[in-house]
Amino acid sequence: MIINFAIQNFGSVKDKQTLSFEANKTEHLEDTYIINVGGMRLLKLILIYGSNASGKTTILKALDFLRDIVIMPNDKKTDELDFEPFLFDADTPAMTSKLEIEFIHEEIKYLYQVEFIKKAIVSEELYFYNPNKANLYKRRTDLSNQYTDISFGSKIKIDKAFENALEANTLWNNTVLGGYLKTNIDFKELNPVIKWFRNYLRPMVAPKTSLDSYVIEEISEGKINRNDVIEILKKADFHISDIVIKEKEEKIPPHLLEFIQKEFARKGKIKQMSEEDEKYKLMSLIFEHTVNNKKYSLDFREESEGTKRYFGYAGILSEILRNQGVLPVDELESSLHPDLYEHFILTFLMNAKQSQIIATTHYREILNNKDVFRNDAVWFTDKDKSCSTELYSLADFNSSVIRDSTNVLNAYKSGKLGATPNPDDTYVELNE
Repeated sequence: MIINFAIQNFGSVKDKQTLSFEANKTEHLEDTYIINVGGMRLLKLILIYGSNASGKTTILKALDFLRDIVIMPNDKKTDELDFEPFLFDADTPAMTSKLEIEFIHEEIKYLYQVEFIKKAIVSEELYFYNPNKANLYKRRTDLSNQYTDISFGSKIKIDKAFENALEANTLWNNTVLGGYLKTNIDFKELNPVIKWFRNYLRPMVAPKTSLDSYVIEEISEGKINRNDVIEILKKADFHISDIVIKEKEEKIPPHLLEFIQKEFARKGKIKQMSEEDEKYKLMSLIFEHTVNNKKYSLDFREESEGTKRYFGYAGILSEILRNQGVLPVDELESSLHPDLYEHFILTFLMNAKQSQIIATTHYREILNNKDVFRNDAVWFTDKDKSCSTELYSLADFNSSVIRDSTNVLNAYKSGKLGATPNPDDTYVELNE
């Protein structure tokens, strides 16, 4: 589970900003929101509010970027890291960017810090607490020679052959964890960390992310429980009583087959296409609706956008209810009715054991219902005078702004909490 995540000089974030899942002392909605792990009280859910272009999505993109540089290392030394530093400043483009994450996995707390520029990982450190803080490794990069130097903590016993192999596989634009994935050596201290980044930290779900293909495939392979998805859809009042996945083989169209063969040739490979190679599997989804005790079948393509979206959410919800995971979602309310939005959140909170959701949202009305949210679970992004993102929590406000009796929705709408747009008048001067 994530404890804290810090960002500096990344996208719209200039100065260090920290998102924390550590719960404050209040016992409000304790049983619903709080997970006790490793002697800590951690939140299951964080909702991030803010105006457009205030940096909400940047927080999630930074987390997604961190996951990628760990488990998807670059193959070539010349590949640049896919990010931009803070650009609205004369100095920051030439400065390093930093990410830091503190998490608990298998009862052990870890702290991972990485500093980088577009061309290289500049430095990297990994600590673990068992129970006291100890260094697992430190990494420094010689930028002029494009060389990586890795040193291990005193409690870590490794042989010189492994150390040499790890340094050789850790390109200057790779993390040490990414370099480790390229070796064939088993390092028991690193395996849990890799497992956490790969399995627990899920890819970001964006508004345009098409979840249905993924969920259909995972259901067909038995990785997502089909009955879970049906039950979640039923309780969301879609009148869906069953889902049917059909699979059939189709021939690859001639123009696409020609393109594939040319791509093989471009890469210097000769590919003799067999009859089987010229086919692909096409999967289709049918929803069975029960209305007045009668069953009707409807192709997934004919369903509403909200139904399609909720089907995708139902699939990934099933995953993180059965297996621990943290799910970043951008614009959670996308294509959902407000009541379904709240229903999804409550379904997660009431059933999740050790999973977390970080979601950006514009849906303010939930702030009018204190039976659904805790103050420390609500965060805001706002722009300062330099147009850089500031990240803060509703729990950061003192009693002069927010009291137990305060209507948070009205406070937010009135601008007392910041994180709202300030548009000019609506007159548009149309010049000839």
